[in-house]
Amino acid sequence: MQTNLADFIKNSPEGQEADAILRSCVHCGFCLATCPTYQILGDELDSPRGRIYLMKQMLEGQPVTQKTQLHLDRCLTCRACETACPSGVRYGALVDISRDIIEKQVKRSTQSDILRYTLRKILPNPSVFNSLLKLGQLVRPVLPGKLKQSIPAKAKPAKAWPAAQHARKMLVLDGCVQPTLTPNINAASARVLDKLGISLVKADKAGCCGAVTFHLNAQQDGLDYMRRNIDAWWPWIEQKQVEAIVMTASGCGVTVKEYGHLLRHDAAYAEKATKISALTKDISEILHAELENIEQLINKQTSGAKKTKLSFHSPCTLQHGQQIRGGAETILTTAGFELTTVPNAHLCCGSAGTYSILQPELSEQLLKNKVTALESGQPEQIATANIGCLMHLQGGTDLTVKHWVELLDERLA
Repeated sequence: MQTNLADFIKNSPEGQEADAILRSCVHCGFCLATCPTYQILGDELDSPRGRIYLMKQMLEGQPVTQKTQLHLDRCLTCRACETACPSGVRYGALVDISRDIIEKQVKRSTQSDILRYTLRKILPNPSVFNSLLKLGQLVRPVLPGKLKQSIPAKAKPAKAWPAAQHARKMLVLDGCVQPTLTPNINAASARVLDKLGISLVKADKAGCCGAVTFHLNAQQDGLDYMRRNIDAWWPWIEQKQVEAIVMTASGCGVTVKEYGHLLRHDAAYAEKATKISALTKDISEILHAELENIEQLINKQTSGAKKTKLSFHSPCTLQHGQQIRGGAETILTTAGFELTTVPNAHLCCGSAGTYSILQPELSEQLLKNKVTALESGQPEQIATANIGCLMHLQGGTDLTVKHWVELLDERLA
């Protein structure tokens, strides 16, 4: 694609990156078939190729309108288009650059501004989120149906976290909403790894990965969250006390793996961020490397156990963002679960961070489609790998939805 970027951006690092991404697009249209919003709306401007045209026009200095903003807002940033693209177009990075520019040029409604500000201040702050959720759960029984469904029921307390007794140690990110909504996920990961001779530990001052704020176009605030995590982890890294940083939420994982790229121009953090990204692994990557040992544990503890029929939802942040496919599924199969076939498994469930709140109608349609696909094989349970997907899917099905590591932990108990 030929480009002629406007003076306001062409000589900046963001402009140079955007220019390279735009030039790599060859208009082939392979992305259209994999785009969830294009599948629903049928409007090319709600496809990656159409949005790339809109972003190109903006970057070349043409007027930016609320229409451009709307089409980019409707994008889930699921990055299925990146998986399908034969030219390797880094669509997600281009959207991040463009959304930041649009946010500064196009005024949103007061209602939209307030909603986005509220989400930025509540979701990344565990103490505030926890307090508000408890209040919501207190009044939940008297709320009308739809509002009642939007408030998650009180989570069961996490089971015991094993003491750090092994020479092999790994850090884990608690994140922001996961400790409140499903506190057992990280505890289950710690118990599974403990059985494999690995201790999972937390850095006290690490918190939100920065994704929520960054993708709500408060990008500098998002980068500050990233810097805080790097500061919290760095003593462990510098002293070589841990061999990896484990992510049990794939949404956090895809973001932390990009710290090196996002902070590459920060002289104080660029080198550290690159090291952090290199050490970051999804829990499926860690456990897949231990597959032989897991199989031995399974054979000892579950001989003759009935196979549970399971439907696995691979989050977009895992299969498209991190390009990890099949790892969790292989581990679950090894553990004795029978996995169903899921039609259109590459399509987003509609959670996508705050998308289900900001674009509820599209999100709801995607949820219905995904639940239909997941239930088509008549599973007994549904498993996934990201807290956002888990909560979103649970709101659309009567089947139990769990993080797959919790199911593995139960099988090994």
